[in-house]
Amino acid sequence: MPTATFNSQQALPADADRATLVGRMWQPDVGPVLVAVHQGQLHDLSHIAPTASQLLELDVPVAKIRAALKDGSAPSLAALDDVLANSDEGLRDTEKPWLLAPCDLQAIKASGVTFVASLLERVIEEQARGDAAKAESIRTGLSSVLGDNLAGIVPGSPEAAKVKEVLIAQGVWSQYLEVGIGPDAEIFTKAPVLSAVGTGADAGIHEGSVWNNPEPEVVLAVNSQGHVRGAALGNDVNLRDFEGRSALLLGKAKDNNASCAIGPFIRLFDEHFGIADVRRITVGLQVTGPDGFEMEGASSLSKISRDPLNLVSQAIGRHHDYPDGLMLFLGTMFAPTQDRHGPGQGFTHMVGDWVTVSAPELGALTNRVVHSQQAERWTFGIGALMRNLAKRGLLGQQS
Repeated sequence: MPTATFNSQQALPADADRATLVGRMWQPDVGPVLVAVHQGQLHDLSHIAPTASQLLELDVPVAKIRAALKDGSAPSLAALDDVLANSDEGLRDTEKPWLLAPCDLQAIKASGVTFVASLLERVIEEQARGDAAKAESIRTGLSSVLGDNLAGIVPGSPEAAKVKEVLIAQGVWSQYLEVGIGPDAEIFTKAPVLSAVGTGADAGIHEGSVWNNPEPEVVLAVNSQGHVRGAALGNDVNLRDFEGRSALLLGKAKDNNASCAIGPFIRLFDEHFGIADVRRITVGLQVTGPDGFEMEGASSLSKISRDPLNLVSQAIGRHHDYPDGLMLFLGTMFAPTQDRHGPGQGFTHMVGDWVTVSAPELGALTNRVVHSQQAERWTFGIGALMRNLAKRGLLGQQS
């Protein structure tokens, strides 16, 4: 059986020594604790902010964290490598701390069809009605019609409108093409507040799905004012057969127990890392299966059809308020087509797959695939968090 590695060398950014990394750690007998990475240790940020959401509301969160690390008011709680090793759900000692997803009260939103490469695959899903066996022939037919028609098209532009007219005339227009090159981006709710799992946790797929895949993405951490405070890695686990049968099944395709993974940390924007760096990130994907199957891929944000800040503006603004902020998946150009179970069958997960989403700027997020009902039950919701913070005297704390 394949295994995964969880240590700071694997999990942290290449320039971790100058990165401002924040996350959440489950501390036995305490609960979820906001932490910062510093010199191989995880430091308690509770006196700065009780939640990740509230931390991102501060005017200059990086300055607050640096000051606390310098004056000792953010004490060390645990060695990072020990916590990372214990984050592997299959080997976890529940008497010791482990990492959680780095977000908490933020809404978890996602952008769909933001890359031309994945746009084609969404159209294929729709045409195939969720049947993976039909995908290859449809892919060939659509490619002959679409060709490079969509390359370089700016969504919502006059040129995009002309392409739409041509494709309608050719009989290949699709709801996915509408959000891919039309003026309005697809922004949907990926998962409930507090339901995301962190690195090392099992990631869930619905047992009724026979065509599914990981979606390696950058996730922006946005506060209530619409300001992007940082970024993390995410896996927007997707059921291609469910969504392919009907776009109205998007909720079932996207939101299942443990089907959203974010981590390992949020890298806050500072003088070393900002939105310009996000635009250049290449997200890598590695899948290692219990059947010996291996797959690698990459998704470059430089090829995104909508700028990340445009997606933020479509997710939060005059029409959409998020008082606790949001985590926004930016989408992926990676839609795996590598055959796994036979010619023309494409890729689908097996229980036991290890999936690693990585980027030099953000580290690595690693999860093992299980059926959703086998994943750890999600029981710690908003009510539990409020009770926990009240018990610890942190409810209503404002730095």
